Amino acid sequence: MPTRILFPVLRLIMFVLPGLAQLYLFLRVRKAILSSGRSDRFKGPAVGFSAFAMASLFAMNGFILFVPLNIPDLRPAAGAVLFYLPSIWAFGSILSAFLLLLVGPAHALARAALRPFRPQTGCRPHNPGRRRFLRTGMAGLATAPFILSGYGAAIAAKTCEVREIEAPFGRSLRVVQLSDIHAGLYMTREEIRRYVDRVIALRPELLVLTGDFISNSMSFMSSCLEEMTRVRTRYGTFAVPGNHERWYGTHREVNAAFRKHGIPLLVNGHRVIPTGQGPFAVAGIDDLRTGHPQLGTALAGLDPALPTLLLSHRPEVFPQAAACGIPLTLAGHWHGGQVKLVLPGVVLSLAHIRTPYPEGLFRIGASLLYVNRGIGTTFTPVRLNAPPEITVIHLKQC
Repeated sequence: MPTRILFPVLRLIMFVLPGLAQLYLFLRVRKAILSSGRSDRFKGPAVGFSAFAMASLFAMNGFILFVPLNIPDLRPAAGAVLFYLPSIWAFGSILSAFLLLLVGPAHALARAALRPFRPQTGCRPHNPGRRRFLRTGMAGLATAPFILSGYGAAIAAKTCEVREIEAPFGRSLRVVQLSDIHAGLYMTREEIRRYVDRVIALRPELLVLTGDFISNSMSFMSSCLEEMTRVRTRYGTFAVPGNHERWYGTHREVNAAFRKHGIPLLVNGHRVIPTGQGPFAVAGIDDLRTGHPQLGTALAGLDPALPTLLLSHRPEVFPQAAACGIPLTLAGHWHGGQVKLVLPGVVLSLAHIRTPYPEGLFRIGASLLYVNRGIGTTFTPVRLNAPPEITVIHLKQC
């Protein structure tokens, strides 16, 4: 699918899925209200209120998805109501509808499987207690995804993990990687400042930033980069663009923002950095799908024997990087799945389905790739089983 239509299609999917889910949930709620023992005086307003509440939350979530918003001074309580609540509702409605849709077939299969073992005693008598139990169970099943979504946005998405790895490189160096910051409504400047404070405490010698600095508006770029400049390192800070920079900003706007804040943006280029142990290089390429990546141009003029650290927003460049003899590639983009289901022997998420490099460490021959889960979120503020990550890479002399 061409890149120019991919993003609108993704946003349309994220708009349509909650819409269909909430339509289904509304029909279930309406049926439950109308079949209840309450009076008609209660049923009409209850159905109307349910329709109004669901439509309002759906409309608010659509507005958040499609309209770039810059409200830097919004109070946390107002943000929770205006932005988090609609997004949590939209994500939870998809899970809730999916679970409820499974109940019918699952119940039919269970009845069919147990039919041979039931005594043939004619019609079963009406059991009001059993019916109340089933209704309570269905209500709990429908509600659980919304509770889980709230947890994923309020707690799981805010609980950062510091991951430390070692990699042979030819130089001894302490590198810290941040990725997928997604500054915006769900990653405020105050939150970015807390992450930067943690980075400063890790005392990096080199800070690398692997793309997606903003969520849906260039208006958040300046404050994000201002926070990044608070990190003081021996060998500097280097960055590459991500797909969100290409979606929401022009090349000129993005390049100007990084120049203004003194952070080198490596777009198919490199820098050679001298150290007491000898020089090393940091190279970076444009986003693999929304930019114009040219690995050959990024490495042009470099001695193949010079230790080179490659930065790429997306990790799928790794086989090509390994073929060029690059010892270490750092990437992000996939958020570790952001929302993933961990089962015995299998991990399920959109990222784990779409790429062989969703998160963590990979090896081809003597070359390594590390894929950072990022600290921000996209499309929904929910994270489940994929906590935000700051990576510390201890590079070692071979």
